[in-house]
Amino acid sequence: MSRGQGKNSGAMMVWVMLGLASLGGGLGAVIASRLVAYRPSPEIMAANQEISQAENPLMPASSTTPSAKSFCQYNALDSVTASLYQIRSLNAIASDPLPALSGLSSVVNADFMASLTPATFPKISDRARSAKIPIIMYHDITAIKDVSWDVTPEELERHFQSLQDGGYTPISMDAMVNHLRTGSQLPEKPVLLTFDDNYVGQYKYAFPLLQKYNYPAVWSVHTRFVGTGGQKPKATWTQLREMRKSGLITVASHTVNHLNLKDLSDEQIEKEVTDSKKVIEKELGEKIDYFTYPEGDYTDVAREQLKKAGYKAALTMSLDPALERSANESEDLMSIMRFGQSRFDEAIATAAGGNSTSPSPFLTTVSDGSINFTTPVEKRTVTVDDLPLTLVFGGRVATTHADNRAQVEEILTMTPSAIAAVDGGFFSLERIDGNKMIGPVLSQFSSKAGIFINGNKGENPLLNGRPLVLISPTTVKFVPYNAAKHNSLEAVRAELADVTDAFVAAGWLVRDGKPQPAESFGKLYGFDAVRDRAFWGIDRSGRPAIGVTMEMIDSVGLGKILVKAGLRDAVMLDSGASAALAYRGKSVMQYEPRPVPHVVALLPPDPVAATESTEKLNCPVSLKP
Repeated sequence: MSRGQGKNSGAMMVWVMLGLASLGGGLGAVIASRLVAYRPSPEIMAANQEISQAENPLMPASSTTPSAKSFCQYNALDSVTASLYQIRSLNAIASDPLPALSGLSSVVNADFMASLTPATFPKISDRARSAKIPIIMYHDITAIKDVSWDVTPEELERHFQSLQDGGYTPISMDAMVNHLRTGSQLPEKPVLLTFDDNYVGQYKYAFPLLQKYNYPAVWSVHTRFVGTGGQKPKATWTQLREMRKSGLITVASHTVNHLNLKDLSDEQIEKEVTDSKKVIEKELGEKIDYFTYPEGDYTDVAREQLKKAGYKAALTMSLDPALERSANESEDLMSIMRFGQSRFDEAIATAAGGNSTSPSPFLTTVSDGSINFTTPVEKRTVTVDDLPLTLVFGGRVATTHADNRAQVEEILTMTPSAIAAVDGGFFSLERIDGNKMIGPVLSQFSSKAGIFINGNKGENPLLNGRPLVLISPTTVKFVPYNAAKHNSLEAVRAELADVTDAFVAAGWLVRDGKPQPAESFGKLYGFDAVRDRAFWGIDRSGRPAIGVTMEMIDSVGLGKILVKAGLRDAVMLDSGASAALAYRGKSVMQYEPRPVPHVVALLPPDPVAATESTEKLNCPVSLKP
């Protein structure tokens, strides 16, 4: 059998398993069990051990030798069976196949896996948020400039040559939208090129250069002006058909009359959006999926009309350079931001393919509100609206309440298996080395583990309405704190039966996917001040997330940014000199924070992943009744 044939056979087996596992029934479990048949090679065992220790240095090195008999051998689906071992029981695969399917990502094409769970339209998938696709917006290409935003053919070719020399890859509109919806793979430095208003100069100069460099682009066409003359003549339908036939050009509707949609009635908006689409589709004989807002302006009515007409995405712009950002940082598919061509060098420097090719987030996207403690812990440094953030996602969440104040990285070492931690709830300043918290606290890692400490009964009513954070081994809840109600372990168990950790946070930054307004913070001191801030919450895929700002900001502004960063719920933990986050034993802060007594920590997703057994693993050949 050739290597290529082996790959095809393995892929076929994966397809079979995917279909059976998705049924969630006993048959899927039976077939899955038959795939677990043989022991891995020594090379695979050694590689897996090295990967495990690299991902989690806290995990002890295995004493298992390559000849040990505590492993089942792998067949061609080594990566599949490795995932199955992590489930503890093949019955679990039958009843809940998603954890097992997540491990198939090294065998099944990544784009296929991503396509299984696209974000709900028109949202952008969380998986796409780590990449950055700068979209460059051009207007007329002309030998002699009439206005400042015109570009000469020589300037345009210098841009294209810079892309080629710098290793950038212009991608199509279809590829970008698919990525934004699913988090599908991107080249290392993706860029999208767009040309607005259908000038003849674009056809005369830009189109031949696109052919020369084999670069795709988007052409935004306003139908009333197709083929018209004057000082700025427009390309004809014949020329548009020629460009479309090349396979490089995607045509987008730019309305009928190129009027600012904010100035139009609802009826006029509908006509501009739908009539232009119908005309282009008739003239070019193809479906038009994309729209470009004239002058970048739109209304809620316009967005709804675009959805109703069947558009899949819309491009916008801003005359304020401070508002320009990558496609991945846009609010959603109906408002994808672009950069003006005058910022070409600055824009392309931001291009990044992200980590969408990583298998870990394939099955995590916009969710139904559930909590997901099964994904690996990963750290990301991102910039949203010019605010740099350090974020750590995944794993399980817990809190540690130390006996004395210490740096977060010190408390991290007191928390078994913890990978990352952020400073937790507010604490009393009456003693420099004290650990007294503001409000009630319950921590599973503490000298008083499992004991509910109610706090100061006289001060607690002042905290009413703030988020009471409740954590259990399987879920997280944020509920409005009520001092008269939440005053005992039994009371918080009434909210969450298996609660292990509880404390009162400073305030909601994001609640149910919405940034919180100033009035939601009540009388919280300094919420509107510009400060360093620490926070934690749940992202839209259900993963826990902790983070800090790397520059100062107010609470309301931070909430807006965290929504764009993909958080579904987020609460503020601390601000000012105490804001701190540590990852794998090291602080990420650019200053030495004030010591704290309490942290929110992220632990590995599987609480028994680091344990080893000398007993033979259960390697069933079949599941008999």
